[in-house]
Amino acid sequence: MDIKTASSLHRLRLVSAPEAVSFLLLLVCAVLKRTTEFNAVPVMGYVHGALFILYVLFWLDAWNRTQWDLKRAALYFVLSVLPFGGFVAERRLKREAEDAVIASRARRVGKVDA
Repeated sequence: MDIKTASSLHRLRLVSAPEAVSFLLLLVCAVLKRTTEFNAVPVMGYVHGALFILYVLFWLDAWNRTQWDLKRAALYFVLSVLPFGGFVAERRLKREAEDAVIASRARRVGKVDA
């Protein structure tokens, strides 16, 4: 894995958890808007929208650089629209990055023909 591919996965991983948190906060704000006079939906909507756009841009970049198959790319996109999906995506991306580092080191040492 080259440095540009690793950094694109890292960016996607960094934005996935905040995007998930903003989505959950937006849901809480929507409930509070309906049950109380507290209305933070416009602010949280803007924050979540900006983070979601960043997630989609970083997802497209990661898909382009890693050459994921359609199934894996679709999985990461679907995870972005589920309430706790960003946390799952962050965990899976972390595991993929760690596996890539291990495989790279093994190839460098000559232990694995991967």
